[in-house]
Amino acid sequence: MKNFIKEFKEFIARGNVLDMAIGVIIAGSFGKITTSLINDILMPFISYLIGARDMTALNVVIREPVLDEAGEVVKEAITLGFGTLLMTILDFVLVALVVFLIVKAFNKAKAAAEAKKKAEEEAAAAAEPAAEPAPTAEELLTKILEELQKKQ
Repeated sequence: MKNFIKEFKEFIARGNVLDMAIGVIIAGSFGKITTSLINDILMPFISYLIGARDMTALNVVIREPVLDEAGEVVKEAITLGFGTLLMTILDFVLVALVVFLIVKAFNKAKAAAEAKKKAEEEAAAAAEPAAEPAPTAEELLTKILEELQKKQ
């Protein structure tokens, strides 16, 4: 049991697990923002255009509810909730669009940073004096021969 607890602590303490937890928390908050954007900004505008107060109310009734003499429901109504489906599709499209824009902006910023780094490296390389080329084998042998002749 102690070994299990130790392994669990090591697992939790890893950086990638903490990064994942932070990502899940941020994603939850991001979901709330997109839901608010859809429900509070876009849906009233779309509802105004189609003339319905709420898109989720756009349903096709297949079977009306069956009531008894007392007015209680004996059989529930059967409805196709295409308004809810449309709202869910719109939610998905907006979330996908925002994620796309974020990834695109991140990639553009990353490419700009890499280009800047490459330009700085090239400028630094140009500023450094050019290193002498390495001597060829023939030149090395000539120098060795000269040194040997000097010693004799």
